[in-house]
Order: sequence, then C-alpha cells, then structure tokens
Amino acid sequence: MSDVLGDWYFWIKTLHVVSVIAWMAGLFYLPRLFVYHVEQVKAGTETDDMFQTMERRLFRAIMQPAMIATWVFGLCLVFTPGIVDWSMAWPWAKAFSVLAMTGFHEWMGARRKDFANGRNLLTGRQYRIMNEVPTLLMLVIVASVIVKF
Repeated sequence: MSDVLGDWYFWIKTLHVVSVIAWMAGLFYLPRLFVYHVEQVKAGTETDDMFQTMERRLFRAIMQPAMIATWVFGLCLVFTPGIVDWSMAWPWAKAFSVLAMTGFHEWMGARRKDFANGRNLLTGRQYRIMNEVPTLLMLVIVASVIVKF
C-alpha cells in the first residue's frame, strides 16, 4: 500500500488541497449566512425557507463531502512513508487543529439544524465571532505544514 501512496503522492496531495479549499470556503461562508439569517430574516417567511435551503445545500452538498475528502486524502498523506515525522511538533499541532476544525464543522451543522427547527439562540454578533474560528485554525494548520516547527 505504501508504494501505491508514494506513486500517487502528488495526485493525493493535489486532491487534498482542493478538498481543503472547498471545505474552508464553506466554513467561511456558512457563519456569514447565519449572521444574515438571524439579523435580516423573520422565521416562517419565504426568505427564511430560502436561507434554510441555501444553508442545508451548502452544508450537505459542499461542506460535508469536502470534509470527508479532506480527511481521506489527508490520511493517505499521513500514511505515505517519509512525509510525516511524528517526533516533531508540527504534525501534532496540525492534527489537533484539524480535529478542532472538524468539531467546528459539526457545531455549524448543529446550528443549521437549530435554524431549521426554529430554535436558533445565537445572535449575529456571536456568529461573527465564531466566523473567526476557522481562520485561526487555518493559520495554525498552514504554519505547521509550511514552517514545520
């Protein structure tokens, strides 16, 4: 298996990066949709239905598959011989940040369901603050991989 991963390394890495870009786009956009949804839309209106449709499709059709692909290709890279040196700090920082990003993703999915069930309790300001979480985690992930501290 490791020979296969080595032979396909650049394709796997390419697919990993593309998956990460798609996932991050959703992680940046969904909280913004929530801000506009909570601040501009009354529950039970056509606009509320439209926002819920946009949020559901973004989460299920883009974010969920992109997250899964990110994990699959990322794990392929982890198991490619010679790529990750677990004696260094950077892979641990990246792994922790990716787990945190996945937790944030699932938290966003739960908030989407709150909107769908008419139970959103957060404000636009709270969603704006939460919108910074993926940015901070992305900074740690990118620095970990490039600087390899």
